[in-house]
Amino acid sequence: MTVTVGHDSQKTRKTLTAGGQSVSFYSIPAAEAAGLGEFAKLPAALKVVLENMLRFEDGKTVTVEDIKAFSDWGKLGGKNPIEIAYRPARVLMQDFTGVPAVVDLAAMRDGIKGLGGNAQKINPLSPVDLVIDHSVMIDEFGTPRAFQANVDREYERNMERYVFLKWGQNAFDNFRVVPPGTGICHQVNLEYLSQTIWTDTDQNGEMVAYPDTLVGTDSHTTMVNGLAVLGWGVGGIEAEAAMLGQPVSMLIPEVIGFKLTGRMMEGTTATDLVLKVVQMLRKKGVVNKFVEFYGEGLDHLPLADRATIANMAPEYGATCGFFPIDNETLRYLRNTGREESRIALVEAYAKENGMWRGADYAPIYTDTLELDMGDIVPAISGPKRPQDYTPLNLAARSFYKTVADYRGMDASIAAEEMVDEGGGVLAPAADARKTAAVEGKDYTIRDGSVVIAAITSCTNTSNPYVMIGAGLVARKARALGLTRKPWVKTSLAPGSQVVAEYLNAAGLQEDLDAVGFNLAGFGCTTCIGNSGPLGDPAISKAINENDLVATAVLSGNRNFEGRISPDVRANYLASPPLVVAYAIAGDVNINLTKDPIGISKDGKEVFLKDIWPTNQEVAELVEQTVTRKAFQSKYADVFKGDEKWQAVEVTDSETYDWPASSTYIQNPPYFRGMSKTPGVISDISGARILAILGDMITTDHISPAGSFKQTTPAGKYLTERQVAVKDFNSYGARRGNHEVMMRGTFANIRIKNEMLDGVEGGYTKGPDGVQTSIFDASMAYQEAGTPLVIFGGVEYGAGSSRDWAAKGTALLGVKAVIAESFERIHRSNLVGMGVIPFEFTEGMTRKSLNLTGDEVVSIAGLAGDLKPLSLVPCTITYPDGSVKVIQIKCRIDTAIEIEYVENGGVLHYVLRNLAAS
Repeated sequence: MTVTVGHDSQKTRKTLTAGGQSVSFYSIPAAEAAGLGEFAKLPAALKVVLENMLRFEDGKTVTVEDIKAFSDWGKLGGKNPIEIAYRPARVLMQDFTGVPAVVDLAAMRDGIKGLGGNAQKINPLSPVDLVIDHSVMIDEFGTPRAFQANVDREYERNMERYVFLKWGQNAFDNFRVVPPGTGICHQVNLEYLSQTIWTDTDQNGEMVAYPDTLVGTDSHTTMVNGLAVLGWGVGGIEAEAAMLGQPVSMLIPEVIGFKLTGRMMEGTTATDLVLKVVQMLRKKGVVNKFVEFYGEGLDHLPLADRATIANMAPEYGATCGFFPIDNETLRYLRNTGREESRIALVEAYAKENGMWRGADYAPIYTDTLELDMGDIVPAISGPKRPQDYTPLNLAARSFYKTVADYRGMDASIAAEEMVDEGGGVLAPAADARKTAAVEGKDYTIRDGSVVIAAITSCTNTSNPYVMIGAGLVARKARALGLTRKPWVKTSLAPGSQVVAEYLNAAGLQEDLDAVGFNLAGFGCTTCIGNSGPLGDPAISKAINENDLVATAVLSGNRNFEGRISPDVRANYLASPPLVVAYAIAGDVNINLTKDPIGISKDGKEVFLKDIWPTNQEVAELVEQTVTRKAFQSKYADVFKGDEKWQAVEVTDSETYDWPASSTYIQNPPYFRGMSKTPGVISDISGARILAILGDMITTDHISPAGSFKQTTPAGKYLTERQVAVKDFNSYGARRGNHEVMMRGTFANIRIKNEMLDGVEGGYTKGPDGVQTSIFDASMAYQEAGTPLVIFGGVEYGAGSSRDWAAKGTALLGVKAVIAESFERIHRSNLVGMGVIPFEFTEGMTRKSLNLTGDEVVSIAGLAGDLKPLSLVPCTITYPDGSVKVIQIKCRIDTAIEIEYVENGGVLHYVLRNLAAS
């Protein structure tokens, strides 16, 4: 990124020599000396943003007053929500969100030519890395050929997408693609792409050093904050705008300090710690806030554990979870193969610019909370929210309450009546659990049978301590003659090839293979919903015909309803060693802390403690096998790919030749027929309600990523185009085709529209009042020229950063979403697509309004001089003719967002400006 120096920025530009090189940098102490404010006590995370202001101060987009606002932040007790324009150094993408982003860029090239502009203006101005990691599915498992079989199937399914991405790599500047089979984007980012302190040349050719920062089109971009790289997830539309030079509009955030003390006890893992952190911070309420971790406990927390905590920032609701630079940061950079000159620069820069965590690090925070890591116990979270933290000794009881609730029992009564039925398994006298025979098998399954056990996702497979721990559990279990239960689908999908390297070096992959955890692929797999079919169709049949509450245990970060598998109702997050243990036990009704998990080859009961490694055993193997050489070797040709990738052929062209017959890549409608001038924001009049949704409606509910059936609107669309059901792939893989995605919006199999009574799935009332699919109702309303609104509860849009949750909403004709509260990324995405988010005020909710979906909604106060965060009147006309007027808050948060909505979206705003320049 070229640095444009403003008049006052020259006062803060200094020179630093480290690692044999001299570089310029923008000095926060110099800013203090120049009288711009008091900054020494700011948290390191906020100093990164302040440095960005110093570097880009130009008197227009960034002013001296913006810089002084950071000083006021400290004086006002860690609060000063002033709008600022922030420019991250780079952008990270994965293929599920990256394909539609590249589709948009290709469409913008067509669009700018239509406006009389130059197509070459549609080019990333800052580095963009796209890692293909979301497409591999677990079709085959538990065999030595699982990896190759899954890779082969991945290319068969996704060749159209890969051809398109390879075209993009050739067509756009500053755009690189990491091929399939390499790893998960966040782990590749942590282990290779990130530098902690970045360097680049300015417009005068001088080398400038500055903090490594990024935005990513995946919510777990936050993982890299464990390496003191400030980054968070945004929707693809916001990332595209950032690529094209549009600053990220944001308010100076509050920063919550999370003090860690003590050290982890024997038998606990980083996963147990992060699940507790998620519970605490979600209860605290940190949406739109930074969280910074500090305290003496960090002296005993390896960087891999820090990355695990930073990774789950979306689950605890924060913009990021940041760890300042310290000696552990340097150790990790060295161990993962970074250049010694870079490591020297990181240390010198951090100490010179006040970003080093030393013994005297004691910044001002907006608020704080504290956790003694010595209090952490083994735990899982579930069955459908990451914050549903459950100590392992209470997991069986917690699951029974889930079953009781599902079966319509009073959970409180069930809990009171629980008795020990032998072996420590708790149940009431009248057991709500069902059991079913599996056709053609000599076993039965029941509510609580574990049918998926997956070591998956960036959260934990990036951490050698838990991965080595899982291998040691497998080794000890194998020695005793234990293996997975026959109904459990097991899989191992590491986040990078380095993991496979050290598991093999330690001899642990052989042990994992023996209990069913063969290498299945390098990618997100089960965590993103690419779990594939269960091990045997008869198991799926038994679950569905008997309405069993089957379970999945995965080492991931997401367990939302309908995400992991259509056959699984209860999903639990757990550490990789516990995933192996649950595969062996085969049932979450078993209390792993005291019940036997199996019988040894000698006929003796085996308990978890018999196969659990000591912390010392794990640490010694990590020290021996996780080496600098392994990282350097595996990342030497990271962009080259295998023979399959190299064989993908593309033609060079400035604009994309959209194949009319493609069911994966289609030219979206956003920029067709665009005028050169923006429109205006209008009042919403006579809108009908498309859906009334509950609390914590996630982006998985709004835009699912997994598989879909032939009977769905998306399935019908593909069937009409002669696509066989076996080739449907997933919603996530088809995000380059708006026709599929708009049909899949609000189509999660577990979503519940409160306009309907007890119905699951993407249904609503059509204009005639009859139940129909949300897509079909939307098309009927749009044909009649009727605007639509959505009502929701708290934390609307939680979860993934997927921009299709907003794009699909917009394409369905929804003009407004009215909810009790919004998660950060989805609110931004809605604005970026021209859909206006509103929040209830004065304690009003969808329930207190007694909405049925038959009402007519009008929102005034939007036309004319709308201000950010304005209160506007919403008129609700009930079917009986009665009228209620309420005040709702417009969640267009900043002035620039007003302009985005006037233009029809942020990309329209950027495109018009580029065409006119």
